[in-house]
Amino acid sequence: MAKIIDGKYLAEEILTRVKSETARLQQHGRQPGLAVILVGADPASVLYVASKSRKASACGFHSRTIRLEDTVSQDEILEQIRQLNADEAVHGLLVQLPLPKHIDTQTIVQAIAPEKDVDGLTYSNAGRLASGGSGGFTPCTPAGIMYIVRHIHGDDLSGLDAVIVGRSNIVGKPTAALLLAANATTTIAHSRTRDLPEVIRSADILVAAAGQAEMIKGSWIKPGATIIDVGINRIPASRHSGEKTRLAGDVEFDTASIIAGHITPVPGGVGPMTIAMLMANNLTAAYRAAGADVPELS
Repeated sequence: MAKIIDGKYLAEEILTRVKSETARLQQHGRQPGLAVILVGADPASVLYVASKSRKASACGFHSRTIRLEDTVSQDEILEQIRQLNADEAVHGLLVQLPLPKHIDTQTIVQAIAPEKDVDGLTYSNAGRLASGGSGGFTPCTPAGIMYIVRHIHGDDLSGLDAVIVGRSNIVGKPTAALLLAANATTTIAHSRTRDLPEVIRSADILVAAAGQAEMIKGSWIKPGATIIDVGINRIPASRHSGEKTRLAGDVEFDTASIIAGHITPVPGGVGPMTIAMLMANNLTAAYRAAGADVPELS
């Protein structure tokens, strides 16, 4: 039976360090600032932004949410970004995704100053990560995934096979770069991969980020593998549960957890780690802006 990875506990380790180092920075008269632009009123986005804002305030940050109607023009969003890029009280800036269809997401994301891009999505930060450069920001979910992997396997993944199911710019590709940098033999698979079950069976470390509920079956899992399930999908609940729906990952948890060595739950696995890494990135941005040595946070 797999050991359940407690993402909330690991996230709290990081947040404890963030709070301590925030207090140290505040002793020098500087308070980290995080600004989030929220376009429209998508219920999930509203909840995510509220969660980020609460966590930022709990860490001692100055937190700002800029709410815009979903009819806002692209130029109006870009103007908000220009103002926040120039605001010295704002160290981290992110735009909550997804955006309305009339807005070009890449144009908006690439307008964020790289030094304030705490989501790690600008070409500058993505390029630094892909090329093994330093000084950029790693996207928060991949950073959280690697924290979990290091917690289980250590810093050097030599001799281990890693498989990522999902090739997004936000999770799949940056996670592959991080695993390669840690010496894992790394494969990116996706919905068009030939004989996907066999590819997954080779994985000592499996990162599931396909966005399809329970698509990865327990029978596909290598005995003793570490499973990091990034998926969060709402599906119909059992008739006996008393609920209409439930949250599920991309991995069939009940069967996979019998075979795997370690597995993240959904919820309570990768989600808390993502927000913790966002806070760590924002504090790093504040230290850099202050010209101070960045503390070790993760």
